[in-house]
Amino acid sequence: MSSVIKIGVVGCGNIVTGHLHAFKTLRARGFDSFRITALCDQRIEYARMFRKRGEGPPQRPPQGLPWDESPVYVSDIHDDVLPAVYADWHEMIESAPLDAVLILAPIFLHHQIALASFRAGKHVFSEKPLAISVRAGQRMVEVARARGLSLGVGEAVRYGEATRGQKYAIDAGRIGAIQMWLSAGMGASGDAIFDGTPWRHRKLQAGGGFAVDAGVHRFHQIRYLCGEIREISALAPRVEPRRFRRDAAGEVIEVLESELDDAYFAHLKFASGAVGALVEGRAGHGEATGLKDGPAIYGTKGCLKGGEVILDGGRRESVKGLFAEQAPADLKERWFPRGVTDRYALEQLDFLRSIESGKPMEADGEEGVRDLACSFAVLESAMLNRPVEIADVLSGRVDVYQREVNEYYGLRADC
Repeated sequence: MSSVIKIGVVGCGNIVTGHLHAFKTLRARGFDSFRITALCDQRIEYARMFRKRGEGPPQRPPQGLPWDESPVYVSDIHDDVLPAVYADWHEMIESAPLDAVLILAPIFLHHQIALASFRAGKHVFSEKPLAISVRAGQRMVEVARARGLSLGVGEAVRYGEATRGQKYAIDAGRIGAIQMWLSAGMGASGDAIFDGTPWRHRKLQAGGGFAVDAGVHRFHQIRYLCGEIREISALAPRVEPRRFRRDAAGEVIEVLESELDDAYFAHLKFASGAVGALVEGRAGHGEATGLKDGPAIYGTKGCLKGGEVILDGGRRESVKGLFAEQAPADLKERWFPRGVTDRYALEQLDFLRSIESGKPMEADGEEGVRDLACSFAVLESAMLNRPVEIADVLSGRVDVYQREVNEYYGLRADC
């Protein structure tokens, strides 16, 4: 067991089930270099839900998430070691047998848990967004680097089959040089509290609204496929200033004054000279709306959309088929080792390998900071009513929106 990576999990909300299924997938494929040795949640009964099959409170009803098809317990992953259970993450970091910490807690805790973990010599994997501000994320990166520890961020979109296939097609020159990105979608949450979590509507707990909470995913995908974004011009309205939680009968049981954006509309300029536009949010009433084929990437020879390469003249190729037939075997094994395709499992495997090798993950802390810079550039641009350079957000030259958050958490540039 001396070479096994011991992992402590902080936060046992809905997302923990996806990660436990991922670890179960890894062990089923012969990846046996880890054990989950601690579970922590301030509601300790939530942590007990996942420790051992047949023990603890019943798990919560399915929430309609992709991994909700079956309950999972740490004892399903490995039964030679069962995790200790904690209500206080400080205590877990100080006393549990740990090499690494998996942060699944709310955003405002990410940098606090990570910095405490680094001080204790632990590696860190944090769910997205990496941190509550760009400066908080940069601080995490700086401390991890100084102590020689791995830091990763949960951007599973990068590791999925669809995104990898698109990346292969682009790198193979199938659509030529990239010229444009286009994506749009508006969820039909209406005036409901996002995911039943009021903190997502409070600036000092969430940092930003939809542009941060969901935007980091989209910007990670865009940057991975199309390259670095240089400038963003955006609107980020609060369409529904008052949010509600209702019971099964539709009666209002909670009213919340939202402080944050629930939609954003952004124009992009890339370092390459390409341009882009995206619209996203969860403020729509009645019915969700989106592009029928999902995001579209246009190049000098054709475009990528709906799982296809579509060339001038109308010729179509399946992205999945192209990858299966033409990608070299070593690339397939690197992206999908031992045939693993679950994107959560792949990001966790990347984290484990980073710890073992001392090399950064693909989706490392630096990537997480750049995603945050794009998301906060949306909010800075909306507040300033002008285009904002990503470099200025990274340097702190533009921080009108984030200043309140950084001051609250004592995150000065020189700290």
